[in-house]
Amino acid sequence: MSEDDRAIARERVIESMEQSAEVYGLSRSAGRIYGVLYFSEEPLSIPELVDETGYAKSTISNVTRTLTRIGMIHRRSSEGGGRRVQYTAEREVWFILQDVFQQYVQREIQTTLRTVQRAQAQLPEDSENETERIEELRETYEDLQEIVTLASDFTAAELRDALESYDR
Repeated sequence: MSEDDRAIARERVIESMEQSAEVYGLSRSAGRIYGVLYFSEEPLSIPELVDETGYAKSTISNVTRTLTRIGMIHRRSSEGGGRRVQYTAEREVWFILQDVFQQYVQREIQTTLRTVQRAQAQLPEDSENETERIEELRETYEDLQEIVTLASDFTAAELRDALESYDR
């Protein structure tokens, strides 16, 4: 595989990361910066990220602060005790997804469940059709909550082993 082929493959993955970032409520620039760091062999500083991405220094600074806060990248001082801060990507993607499940998905599920339960409690007794549909929705969200909890508590390998040992 030539260097051009590797660069094309990297760029495709980084573009996918940009799109994924939006799904998780982050900016496309967060996805690109994470992708650049993910493929980088060495930690990168803000000026190096500016060169790699073409984004303004202020954008890089804001995005790296956000990505550091949510655990997608790690901040460290440059080698030799220098003042320049460098960043590396968290490469254990399952860890990142678990964090997203816990911080965002779980919260959204809980909010929806509370709303569904309140609506269910407020329905008049003669609302058979609505009661049935809301009950189905509540059960689905309770199942989803259990799945997200399991995904948050176990490693990918543990979940895979459990699913493979499940006897239908």
